[in-house]
Amino acid sequence: MTLIRSIIFLIAQWTFTLIYALFSPIMFLFDQHTRFRFLSGYAPGTLWLLKVICGIRMEVHGAENIPSHPCVVLSKHQSAWETVSLQIVLPPHAWVAKRELLWIPFFGWLLALSSPIALDRSKGKESMRQVLEKGKKKLADGFSVVMFPEGTRIPFGQRGKYKLGGAMLAEQSGAMVLPVAHNAGKYWGKNSIRKHPGTIIMVIGKPIVTTGLKADEIIRLTEDWIEGEMTKLG
Repeated sequence: MTLIRSIIFLIAQWTFTLIYALFSPIMFLFDQHTRFRFLSGYAPGTLWLLKVICGIRMEVHGAENIPSHPCVVLSKHQSAWETVSLQIVLPPHAWVAKRELLWIPFFGWLLALSSPIALDRSKGKESMRQVLEKGKKKLADGFSVVMFPEGTRIPFGQRGKYKLGGAMLAEQSGAMVLPVAHNAGKYWGKNSIRKHPGTIIMVIGKPIVTTGLKADEIIRLTEDWIEGEMTKLG
């Protein structure tokens, strides 16, 4: 039954994505803030389908910790769930994402609408330079920057290597870091069609003030907090 419901959700999600994406060419005519407001309707619809079809709900703890000004958001990455749910939890923001994601039909169009910092990971140092330059520009324009410090989806219960990119952006821009932990992988596993019913818990930590800290100190504080919360969620 879980597999059948998961397949139904997949079909419904792609149908909803297609309908939403049909309006995307028009939205490219507007500024980024207007496009963000348009995109903000996609996430609630997708999460509603997930709840009704698969029985997956969400709880958010610590939303009061979200600062009123732009920050660098460093989140645990376990599935596609957080790429949707963070859209309704956070104020206007931009993603740091793999360039290949923009090539996915329909979904890629919507991602492009959000004006992400799209990276070609094969370029190494050049990609890092783009994160720093474009990230500082996004922050100055009033957008938080969302990154997954482990770089890829990590199965629930496991821990990846935390990379310095987001911490370097925070160090150079002076922006605070907002750490985010969740247990989405427990219900929506990495590369899995199956969606298991339950309640995904997202925990948002207190912002980390980065003034006077080096990138390695910032990422250590971030990792310690996130993985500490993951132990509780496990």
